[in-house]
Amino acid sequence: MKNTISKIMMALLAVALTFAALPATSAFAADENPPVVANEKLEEAWARLLKVYDRTGKAFADPEAHIAKFQSMIDKAADSGKDVSNLQSALDAYETALLAAKPQYDAIGSTINTHAGFDADGKVTDAQQAQATLKEVRTQMKVVKDAMGGSFKALSEAIKAFRDANKPEQSKDD
Repeated sequence: MKNTISKIMMALLAVALTFAALPATSAFAADENPPVVANEKLEEAWARLLKVYDRTGKAFADPEAHIAKFQSMIDKAADSGKDVSNLQSALDAYETALLAAKPQYDAIGSTINTHAGFDADGKVTDAQQAQATLKEVRTQMKVVKDAMGGSFKALSEAIKAFRDANKPEQSKDD
């Protein structure tokens, strides 16, 4: 009897393992038309892109004034006898990249101003056009980023290194 029960249990266990290995749902072939992203997601993505564009635009709005601000800080440090050679070379590279990338940045502005697939309030009017616009703006932003070549990050790191190297000494009374 004991042997029969173990055989039945082993058979049931084998059947259970077989069913566990089979998928619970059937697989469907990929549709030729990918699913359309929900309008809310497109609107959120559009709003994020606009924020990035606006934040980036502060440097591109008036590049000469932007560079002059950094230059005046470097000149002030040089006048006080500090070594600013790394800062100056980082600023020069940043200025060159900024001026070279400005036309690409302006192209992003043209795409944003036409805002195909979105209305003036950022609401989706045509989901497929909206997706295409988002993709185009992202591509254009990547071109700007590549044109900048990490020069802003290099300038930021040079400023940080300069500050670390020129920290005012703390007195022992502090």
